[in-house]
Amino acid sequence: MDDVLTLAFITSVLAAAIPAGTAILYACLGELLCERAGVLNLGVEGMMLMGALGGFAVTFWTESVWLGALAALAVGGAMATIHAVLTVSLRANQVVSGLALTLFGTGLSAFLGQSFVGQPAGGAFHRLAIPGLSEIPRLGTILFRQDALVYTSYLVVPFLWWYVFRTRPGLNLRAVGERPATADAMGLDVVRLRYAYVIAGGALAGLGGAAISLGTNPGWTENITAGRGWIAVALVIFATWNPARAALGAYLFGGVEAGQFRLQSVGIPVSSFFLNMLPYLFTIAVLILATRQSARMRIGAPAALGRAFVREERD
Repeated sequence: MDDVLTLAFITSVLAAAIPAGTAILYACLGELLCERAGVLNLGVEGMMLMGALGGFAVTFWTESVWLGALAALAVGGAMATIHAVLTVSLRANQVVSGLALTLFGTGLSAFLGQSFVGQPAGGAFHRLAIPGLSEIPRLGTILFRQDALVYTSYLVVPFLWWYVFRTRPGLNLRAVGERPATADAMGLDVVRLRYAYVIAGGALAGLGGAAISLGTNPGWTENITAGRGWIAVALVIFATWNPARAALGAYLFGGVEAGQFRLQSVGIPVSSFFLNMLPYLFTIAVLILATRQSARMRIGAPAALGRAFVREERD
């Protein structure tokens, strides 16, 4: 037990929590954009899996991790386009569409990825120490000795916070998610905006998948995301649709994942079965909260979340 309480042990867990949580963070930010626009996307897990496979495959063929990251963005965006067509244009049930895309992405990634199982990665995002900042005691080890996707997330989080809460396009985004009929009456193209944010959210989910297959766990195996997409969906609610809080939640789950292995290394057993239950327990909580109007009002959920927009309808 004394080994767990040392500063070096805590620092190592926190340093590992950042990259472990980055994949969840990207997916969570993507889901946050979707839900702010009023569209619930339960297909995040499938989009992450397809993004992880697409990123790994392109990197394997081109030996360029940046092309792999771009491919992951494109694949995630393409998957999200299907969700947008079904839910925005055809007004299909958003829960059913999202679950169908998760099943589709899980099966398709397993089928297409068979030839990549066991193959060496064509490249990976390696840790880069930022001169000066990486020398700060403890803090430098935790924050500034990470890979490029982690550093990019440091910029994406404050940018999205500023965009959502401090810009006119962000105000339009929130209006579409809160009162789409009113937004439409003010001249906003609700359908176009919902399409844009659903696709952008899917692209970020795809990048989250690449953060695993090109970052924390270079390579491809079936179901490589291991439920992280479900955690991302749950975190949006617990972060109250705020990018900064989403980052804290993602790193918390990253710490749980990183801490499991480090606790075992010092002789303290932690059941992996319990940790594997967490994504599904939080998913159940998400569905309960998303369907209870009183709970949605208390936590500040977008008023039109999960509701299809019909232009003829008015609040």
